Amino acid sequence: MSDAVYQAFLEQLVTGIVNYPDEVKVTRTLDERGVLLTLAVNPKDMGLIIGRQGATAKAIRTLLRIVGIKNDARVNLKIEEPAGSTETTGRAMASMDDVVEDLKI
Repeated sequence: MSDAVYQAFLEQLVTGIVNYPDEVKVTRTLDERGVLLTLAVNPKDMGLIIGRQGATAKAIRTLLRIVGIKNDARVNLKIEEPAGSTETTGRAMASMDDVVEDLKI
């Protein structure tokens, strides 16, 4: 099975989940571990893709692995962070100056 099939499968799956399907972009690369699919979506759709406690992202990864196993391939998914985010946990990182100022008080 062609690696492009995995890319098309992921695009179709994700466009059915998000609110901005025209902004879904999947790039495919081959590395030493197999096929790596990189997913980029509108920043407003990140919550839908990740899901509560990562449940949706985990389910998408599981589906990709199943499709890959059926075709003797290893398929991995990387979800790109939207531009402007500072941390994946949603908390803003404090600068060193802010930390020092807090210690002075």
